[in-house]
This record gives sequence, C-alpha cells and structure tokens, in this order.
Amino acid sequence: MTSQDNKIKEIENISELVQLYRADSKKVVLCHGNFDLLHIGHIRYFEQAARLGDILVVTVTPDKYVDKGPFRPAFTETLRAEAVASLNCVDFVAINKWPTAEETLRLIKPDIYVKGADFKNSSSDPTGKLLKEEQVVNEIGARLVFTKDIVFSSTNLINRFLSNFSEDVRQYLSLFKSRYSINDVLSVFEKMTNLKVLVIGDTILDDYHYCHTLGISSKDPALALQYESNDLFAGGVLAVGNHLSNFVNEVKVITILGEKNSYEKFIRSKLNNNVLLHFFVQDNAPTIIKRRFIEGHSLNKLFEVYIMNDKGLSAKKEIQLCNYLKQEAYQYDLIVAADFGHGTITPKVRKLLAKTDKFLSVNTQANAGNRGFHTISCYDRADYVSISEGEVRLEMRDTKKDIKPMINILKDKLKSRYFAVTLGKKGCLIKNQHNRFVEVPSFAPKVVDRIGAGDAFFSLTSLAAYLNTSLEIIGFIGNVAGGLAVETLGNQKAVDKKSAEKYITSLMK
Repeated sequence: MTSQDNKIKEIENISELVQLYRADSKKVVLCHGNFDLLHIGHIRYFEQAARLGDILVVTVTPDKYVDKGPFRPAFTETLRAEAVASLNCVDFVAINKWPTAEETLRLIKPDIYVKGADFKNSSSDPTGKLLKEEQVVNEIGARLVFTKDIVFSSTNLINRFLSNFSEDVRQYLSLFKSRYSINDVLSVFEKMTNLKVLVIGDTILDDYHYCHTLGISSKDPALALQYESNDLFAGGVLAVGNHLSNFVNEVKVITILGEKNSYEKFIRSKLNNNVLLHFFVQDNAPTIIKRRFIEGHSLNKLFEVYIMNDKGLSAKKEIQLCNYLKQEAYQYDLIVAADFGHGTITPKVRKLLAKTDKFLSVNTQANAGNRGFHTISCYDRADYVSISEGEVRLEMRDTKKDIKPMINILKDKLKSRYFAVTLGKKGCLIKNQHNRFVEVPSFAPKVVDRIGAGDAFFSLTSLAAYLNTSLEIIGFIGNVAGGLAVETLGNQKAVDKKSAEKYITSLMK
C-alpha cells in the first residue's frame, strides 16, 4: 500500500502509474463518485472493489460538477479526496476533471469499473450517465461490476444531520415528504412532456457590464468605474421560452424585435432547438436592452440603463400580430403571457388573450420602465397568475395589510383557478379554485443573482397549474425552479429537467 500523503495524485499522473502496473500484470480497478459524506456504505464498496484486482484507483467529482441539490457538496473536493485516501484499501485518489467518468475511463483504462449496488437498478439513474459510462467500458475492453451490500445515502445523512436549512424549512420538508413521494413530484414532469405551449411577451437582452469602482470623480459628484468585461443574456420572454422548452417538446415564442440592432442572429443562437421564434419588427426602434453595470467582485448592481422604445407596433402591425395570435392559439394547449409591460402585449392583445378558450397563464412584471402603470388588473381573465408580493401590493395600493385578502380580491376579479405570489426569501403563497391557501418556503441555498428567478418560477408552475397539479406540489416545483435560477448569473442557463429532478430528489431523501 502507498502512504496516505502519496496517494492523492493528478489524474494524468495516475494514468502513467497505471500503465506501469499493467505492464507488471497488475489488475487495475476504478471507482468514481462524489463521496460527499464518507460512510459505511462507501467503505464496504471500496473494500469489495479492492478485492477484485490489485490496484484500486478512486476519482472524486470536482465541486463545480456536483449536482446533488442545495448546499452540495457539503465537503470540498480536497477534503473528500483526503477522506477517501485515508482508507487502507484505496491505492490512489484523484480529483476528476470532468462532470462524469467517461473521459476518466478513457484516460485510465482500468480493467474493472465498479459501481455501487444502488446503481444496478436502471431507474436509480434517470440522468443516463451510467449508460454512457457502460458504453465507454465496452469501448476500452474493461468490465463493469456492481457491488453487493446494503445501500446508504450521503444525501439522506446530510439532510438529517448536516442540513443548512432553518428548523422551519426542515419541518416543512418532513411534512411534505409524509404527504408526497419523490415519484408524486417527478411524475408531474413526465406529464408536461407532450404539452404544446404558445408564449407571448417582451424580448429583453440583459447586458451585464462588470466593473470595479475607482471612487468619486474629482470634478463631479459621480461614481467612477473601470470596465472589466461583459456578458449578454437572452432574457424576458426568451428566458421563459427556454425554461419551458426543457420540460415540453414544443414551444413557440411570439415577440417583437427592433428594426435597429435587432440582435436576431444572437437571439436565435441562444434559443433551445425546440423553441420556434415568430417575431414582428417595430419600426425605428431597437430590440430592448437592459444594460446593468455590476461590481465585478460582489456582483452588486450599481445602476441600469434601458435602451428601448416601448411605444410598441404600429396600428397595422398590431392587427397583424392579433390575427397571427388568433390563427396560432388553437394549435396549443396553453398560452403563457410573459408581460413585462414594454409594448409586445398591448391592451388589444390582452383582450384577445382573455377571450380565447385556452388555458391562460399570466405574469405582469413591475420594473423601472413601467412601475405604477402596468399591473395585473390590465387583464380581464387569467386561469393562472404568478406575480410577486410587491406587485400585488402595488395593484392594491397597500403596503401593510395581510396579503391574503388582496389575493382573494384579485383571484375573483380575474376568475383564476390558481393565483401564486412569490415572497422572495420567504418562498411563495398559492391559492386554488377551492379557496385553499398553501405557503411553501424557499429552498435557495445561495443567491448569485435574483434576475430571472420569477421567470423560472412562473414557467414551471404554469405547466403544473395547467395539469391541475396538487397546490402544494405546484409551489414546491416553483421554488425548486427559483432556487436553481438564483444560483446562475442572469439568464446564463435555463432551468433544465435533470437539474430539477436532482434538486427535488436531494430535498426529499
């Protein structure tokens, strides 16, 4: 055996060592995983693997690729590698460079690749990673072996003994798990798959400029910044379309682009393959850009500049949009109105949406460009509404009273089946057609950027509401979507099905 200090190597060095051992007719065994909380199940797994050959190599998933849900990994990649290296049965340990073991297998070329007993059932691997790894095992002429022993879950142990959630959230999750199984929640995603969704709303490009502050200008009382870099994200209705398209097969987005600086090529490049884009061109106007200047280290937003002309389409083009909407609506199961109040959804379009016989999901977002002029009462009907607490209070002109009576008034006015209110770090509050309220806490472990969290919540809950899902599951799914969204800068990445499933599984284990 190698001493612990010499066990942890760079993965390329292990590849070279393995070649030497193989030349000496030694049989090499590889194990790979997160090993976030080393427990008896892992120890027995490694011991069984070691007995299959002469040299046991273990590769550990890097922190950035651990996708087990909130607060994970609980231990850094360095600590996890050190813990594994402390076991006598393990010869070498490396921190992997890739999200899965496919390239690792090709590099090390072990004789045997060993997985735990919990992976033998294909249903335990909804991501399909094991199938891909098995293909590589066959490709390199190795053998795949599953250990046989009792199964422990690091996630379950971490949730029970090392959870970073507050006591209130832990109690809520305990109650939720007593009422619903993991399958009860994940089956909702399967029901979403074949839905056809028509989305209408404002295209917004989020232009992030990262700077560091120099201080106050010597000649004027102005903040001086030094530019570092920038990112451009597809936001607004484009983000909603991408969120939806990761859960359903077909999405069509109807929107407006500007005649000047349309960014059409960029926009198309940022949309998922199953998002169909149909746009109308606003004359003498740019595609809307919200330029945000951000302190590069803390990511605090310093100020914003709106580049837009929110007068909307000409009367002629507005008629064309309405006619197109009438023509398309009947082909879809539900209509999602991502209404940012910047001119795509006009009063005429709103009346048309309210008159359709399709399930109508609406989000009216208050922002600096429309605040006070754009609230949910501009709609006559909405089967599902998702807005923030601030937007409810703005509509009702009340900052202090209990929000539930306000929701009752608005829900009745809009004849809504479901009415959801996001409460920021407190989670969400939802009411259904049976006048039942449910409050679901937030599960967000860390907040990188709040931009886009409401859009992610709105997107997934719109689908769940259309499916007449349990009120509590709607809120649960919505808060998972929001939790995933705030971990990402801007709309850099849409919420996807696999990430949501893993997040839910980690919460419910």
